[in-house]
Amino acid sequence: MASGPRIRLALWKAEKAVERVDRASIAGTGLQFTDFAILEVLLHKGPLPVNTIGKKVLLTSGSMTAAVNRLEKRGFVRRLQDPSDGRYFHVHLTSLGRRTIREAYATHAQNLDRLAEILSPEERRELVRLLKTIGRYAEKMPVDGS
Repeated sequence: MASGPRIRLALWKAEKAVERVDRASIAGTGLQFTDFAILEVLLHKGPLPVNTIGKKVLLTSGSMTAAVNRLEKRGFVRRLQDPSDGRYFHVHLTSLGRRTIREAYATHAQNLDRLAEILSPEERRELVRLLKTIGRYAEKMPVDGS
């Protein structure tokens, strides 16, 4: 039976190797990693408030503002004020942004599918199930080290 430390080491090494492939794939799209992440969230979730996007892509408020400004300058997104609460702005994909992220995401998804080819469909389902199980359990554990 694999010990907790051995499982953690295997997860860490696999994550680092997958991240290398992931980042190289995204770089190949011509987009920065954070720009790709923001555009992908908007593609799949639709227009969202800036702070909601930041939580989904793990960026601080300041980093999100800089990223949205950069994406706006490139013509990929636009900010629209929330009609019911003027304090909030929703970020929307422009037609150029939608076309750009659709093409980039399709290429990136193909690259990640090639990475997963090593596993059978059943193994892929089982891996996802097991990772979700350990992730949910870890989220509930106290973080005081005990």
